[in-house]
Amino acid sequence: MLDVDLAELYGVATKRLNEAVRRNGARFPEDFMFQLAAGEAEYLRSQFATSNGRGGRRYLPYAFTEQGVAMLSSVLNSKRAILVNVAIMRAFVRLRETLGAPRELARALVELEHKYAEHDEQIKEIFDAIRALTQPPKSTRRRIGF
Repeated sequence: MLDVDLAELYGVATKRLNEAVRRNGARFPEDFMFQLAAGEAEYLRSQFATSNGRGGRRYLPYAFTEQGVAMLSSVLNSKRAILVNVAIMRAFVRLRETLGAPRELARALVELEHKYAEHDEQIKEIFDAIRALTQPPKSTRRRIGF
């Protein structure tokens, strides 16, 4: 989530949120929070109707991972921050559950493929045995006479 979106949810200015994060820099390693590259920020800006030049941001936005959002609750101490953080964590859990469902389905399909692949081999062996039984026996009789 972007710093501007989190600031709006928490009811603080983006500048204040980023100040709190900078004051507690040890709590936000790179896998919790990172700053967008210039190209990424420009692409984001082009996706929204924003001004280019006057007003707006002077610094590149920060993006927070799930762990970074959780850490924000320890930096921002207000009742609203706690309630918003709980809501965000629940949303992340629901998202993870939604994304996990296709993985479980894919795993079940792989198991079914393995199970029926074994059955296919067994059925093929049965048909081979039946074909062998229906073939006329090869005669190994000795010829009588010269």
